[in-house]
Amino acid sequence: MPSVKRLRDLGLFDARAPRYTSYPPANHFSNDVTPETTADWIRAIKPGARVSLYLHIPYCRRLCWFCACRTQGTTTDRPLVPYLKQLKDELALVDTQLPQDVVISQIHLGGGTPTLLPPHMLRSLGESLRGFRTEAEDLQFSVEIDPTEVDQARIDALMDIGMTRASIGVQDFDPEVQESIGRIQSFDTTNDVVGMLRKAGIKSLNMDILFGLPHQTKGRMTDSVQKVLSLTPDRVALYGYAHVPWMAKRQVMIPADALPDAEERLELFDTARRLFILDGYREIGIDHYAREGDSLADADRAKTMRRNFQGYTDDNSDVLIGMGASAISRYPQGYAQNRSSSSSYAKAIEQGQFATERGHTMSDEDQLRAAMIEMIMCRFELDLDELSEEFGEPIAALRERINSLRERLGEFVEMRGNVIRITESARLVARIAAQELDGYVMPEGRHSRAL
Repeated sequence: MPSVKRLRDLGLFDARAPRYTSYPPANHFSNDVTPETTADWIRAIKPGARVSLYLHIPYCRRLCWFCACRTQGTTTDRPLVPYLKQLKDELALVDTQLPQDVVISQIHLGGGTPTLLPPHMLRSLGESLRGFRTEAEDLQFSVEIDPTEVDQARIDALMDIGMTRASIGVQDFDPEVQESIGRIQSFDTTNDVVGMLRKAGIKSLNMDILFGLPHQTKGRMTDSVQKVLSLTPDRVALYGYAHVPWMAKRQVMIPADALPDAEERLELFDTARRLFILDGYREIGIDHYAREGDSLADADRAKTMRRNFQGYTDDNSDVLIGMGASAISRYPQGYAQNRSSSSSYAKAIEQGQFATERGHTMSDEDQLRAAMIEMIMCRFELDLDELSEEFGEPIAALRERINSLRERLGEFVEMRGNVIRITESARLVARIAAQELDGYVMPEGRHSRAL
């Protein structure tokens, strides 16, 4: 790792940049994309295409203060009943427009807390999905699981409907850190759930851990990572906590004066990173780690890894249909996002309409920039020959496009032939590099820290 001074000189510690899980970032979406647009885009999906589905469950028993997702609290199952019906009605609405011979390649059940759904509701949702379209032989069905809101009956139901991958949010195991972010989840509880999942037959287990939380120290991070490693996840995401109280109002509960500064965040990140590597994990992208044999590790090695709203993925589908309140869909033509309010979403679906509220139609320029940014974020390089062949852009024009990137990163990049590669601290500076390729003006201070 280069010296702190060199990273400071680069501006890393002050920089704010999108996470680039989409391009353009969602804060540039507009109301130009309508329910009619969504219907047109679904009808235009090519016959035989591989399609991924995302279903969003926005409800939680507790609203963790650190979370910036679209969620709402409920102490009963009462709102889940109509919401499940609305999800199934939206699936039926998609069915009327989607070509019959597409293949479902991935399903992701996220939230919120999907495991809030009782077993009979999970099975009911599974029945609707099973009869929807032909499933690929290599179908991956992932579910986000809160260890404090799951039991054996729910795990049995999830296995019955086809779950192949479980994803558990850890964040941090230290009690004081947990207290400061409103997320109490003991190691013993998490360990018990992991044991239940493995016994049920889950062979792919993901975990998320955060750095940059209040009261985190190098010692506490070390202890939390070692506890995570003892659970032997197949894949780990090491995310930087994004303190954005102007977007996520509940984050005002976070003690801002206890947050580590930028250089302390770097130390926390590097502490966790070294531990994962020492334990044999392959370093992937800016924030993922996977054991050899994991499909994401294979995709990284083959340079086929992609990036979407769930982060890094080995999903090779060009279509992701999001269902539920606030869910975002990705089509070859652009992005479409559902209404965020569950009541507004419900009104649209109950009227037999798509709930699209906003989105973005991709221009040819957007498509090229999106491909360049995804290449930087996934591979830490830009292959100008590959880009020229795909988009018909002359090499000379592509070289012109990357001038600002080369100037900004200086000695952090090298040019060999028609490939420019980040050679040093790629995981730290990739978002800054991607930002140099971004054709949209960033609202000042409206993104999280680049580190």
